Amino acid sequence: MPGVSGAASASAPASGSAGSASSAAGRRGRPRSEVVERAIVEAVVRLLEDGVPFSELSIERIARTAGVGKATIYRRWDGKEALFVDVVRSMEPVAPPLPGTSVRDDLVAIIEMLRQRGLAKRSSALLHNVFAQMQSYPQLWDMYHRTSIAPRRERMDEVLRRGIANGEIRADIDFGLLGDLFVGPMLVRTVLRPGDTPEQGSAERIVDAVLEGVRPAEGPSR
Repeated sequence: MPGVSGAASASAPASGSAGSASSAAGRRGRPRSEVVERAIVEAVVRLLEDGVPFSELSIERIARTAGVGKATIYRRWDGKEALFVDVVRSMEPVAPPLPGTSVRDDLVAIIEMLRQRGLAKRSSALLHNVFAQMQSYPQLWDMYHRTSIAPRRERMDEVLRRGIANGEIRADIDFGLLGDLFVGPMLVRTVLRPGDTPEQGSAERIVDAVLEGVRPAEGPSR
């Protein structure tokens, strides 16, 4: 959802005559949409901060809190599940583009993003509570997995396939296991060991250690 994630502040469109608004519709329509979407997302966050559980987050209540009509929400989301997933995604750190300089650098960027997400979830009581609620609703969790987790895994799979194609990674390793070898250590440290805080540079160490183990015996092609 463009313009919601990471958008802490944005100026509302300047007011003007009906004629000028019509002539600038193509230029100004999108910012107006982003302002409305941000207001709706922030309304959901306020309700969650006030302790309203997901089961009580009706579209009517969200619309009233955001100061918009229910139709405004339904024009942008199919229902409260899709809206809730976008709210969760807006609270997570935004993944930067992969550097594309090498397989190793791309893997480091992916694992570093995993570290940041894990620490954000750990440090934010609200985000932790939201994830706990999501996992109690299979349909909601499945939607989050399809729209957020699966694309991240696909991005990593593309990098791993590139590593196999250019000879940096052995081709005889089970592909599903291969991804887990890189992701697993960071998940253990951020999720299963709440007292262990993976420091800056841990992504590089994990990637280098795993690459050493999955490299073809004759060494990577250069």
